[in-house]
Amino acid sequence: MPPIGQYAAQSPSCWRSPRVQPADTTPAVLRMADGTSSRGTLQTISLTGGLLDVSSILDRGLRVKLMFLTQTGPVTGAAEMLNPVSPTQQPFRFVALEQGDQRRLRAVVESQLLPPDAWIEKYRAAMFGQNVSQHPLRRKIFRALLASLAVAALFLGGTLCFLSIYR
Repeated sequence: MPPIGQYAAQSPSCWRSPRVQPADTTPAVLRMADGTSSRGTLQTISLTGGLLDVSSILDRGLRVKLMFLTQTGPVTGAAEMLNPVSPTQQPFRFVALEQGDQRRLRAVVESQLLPPDAWIEKYRAAMFGQNVSQHPLRRKIFRALLASLAVAALFLGGTLCFLSIYR
């Protein structure tokens, strides 16, 4: 399996992958090099690793093949187990992910980070070549300017009508 890529090259002190909790219970299977397997539940996930709820803690540094199913499809990758944080919770880091698995994992993380309808705006902006961060702001400014002009026109029209009546 190829390395994770751009995320592995970044220093942890300058960049930290966003972490999300899966919306549903996400079972995970860990397969060891000797062929044995263990089960767990995914508690937290990021592009670089995550946290598993396991029935038995695995040795720190143990390399496993980790498999879990997401709404975008299955994710399978090589992972290294880290120091446990409780008697049932153990973090891991990905050491290798195929490109397709990496793409599915990124889609899961990004879908959890964006507000429910934000992906629609992001898609529309991409389709029309607009900058997502500036688009809603421009619309608000335009609406405020239009409302101000309408109020000014009503005020001016009312003033002219009032002056013409009382002349």
